[in-house]
Amino acid sequence: MHQQREPSASESYFWPSVWAVALHVLVFGMLFVSFAMTPDLPPAKPIVQATLYQLKSKSQATTQTNQKIAGEAQKSAARQTEVEQMEQKKVEQEAVKAAAEQKKEEAAQKAEESKKADEAKKADEAKKADEAKKSEKAAEAKKAEEKQLADIAKKKSEEEAKKAAEEEAKKKAAEEAKKKIVEDAKKKAADDAKKKAEADEAKKKVADDAKKKAAADASKKKAQEAARKSTEEKKAQALADLLSDTPQRQQALADERGDQVAGSFDDLIRARAAEGWARPPSARKGMTVVLQIGMLPDGTVTSVSVAKSSGDGSFDSSAVAAVKNIGRLTEMQGMKPSDFAPYRSFKMTFTPEDLAL
Repeated sequence: MHQQREPSASESYFWPSVWAVALHVLVFGMLFVSFAMTPDLPPAKPIVQATLYQLKSKSQATTQTNQKIAGEAQKSAARQTEVEQMEQKKVEQEAVKAAAEQKKEEAAQKAEESKKADEAKKADEAKKADEAKKSEKAAEAKKAEEKQLADIAKKKSEEEAKKAAEEEAKKKAAEEAKKKIVEDAKKKAADDAKKKAEADEAKKKVADDAKKKAAADASKKKAQEAARKSTEEKKAQALADLLSDTPQRQQALADERGDQVAGSFDDLIRARAAEGWARPPSARKGMTVVLQIGMLPDGTVTSVSVAKSSGDGSFDSSAVAAVKNIGRLTEMQGMKPSDFAPYRSFKMTFTPEDLAL
């Protein structure tokens, strides 16, 4: 439903302007008609003519006056004509202006009507677009609903399949667990039997090792005792030789005795180190390590370090630990300073064969 348009200001003055122009045209038309229909004056009487003639003949001043009057009349008529022409032109201009205004108003009205038509068209298009959008949304909503239903059905199917798979897995796991229990029981029995056999074997080996160690200890002790006795015998013999011979002979015997004592203590240190040596798995025949050893006069081992490595760190470390484990050699107590001097800081060479006595 279209609303009624309010008339603009130019439309409100249109018809009064037209009426005013028409009225002016009518007035000027009547003026022209009145001038055209004015009756001719009757001819002058003879007296007037005689008078005029006499006036004409009387003076030139009168003639000039009459001419001036006639000229003024002509000017007045010309001015009247010019005024009328100007009024006519003004009326025509106003008519043209009114026509232009009317044309402008008509153009504005057409533009307004076109604008309203465009707006109506746009509104119709917007309405159609809105309806299409609503339709599209409805289709999307329907599609989403169908997808949701399909997802629900798919999820339900997957859950059912998962539940079935879980039940099957549980059943299989139970069977596997039962089977594993049986196998574990068999394996445990076998392991127990194996462990028992290994324990028996270990006990037997321990007993054998104990016997071997006891025999080795006895042999070592016997060898050490024999070495001690031999050393004591050598010392006694050397002392007897020193007491019963000349000074030159005594000095030679003392030097020989020192060498013998040094050799005896070297053997004693090797023997004591062998007692506390733990053979590493990497120890091999032919390895040689040189140790720098420091001792006190009472036979206490103060320091042990590697002077020359065997190339095997484990064997070097085991040799150092074996010498440190000696702790103190009580046999060195009472030695003369000259005899002990070489043992204050000295080097000794060890091999796996030396430490495995």
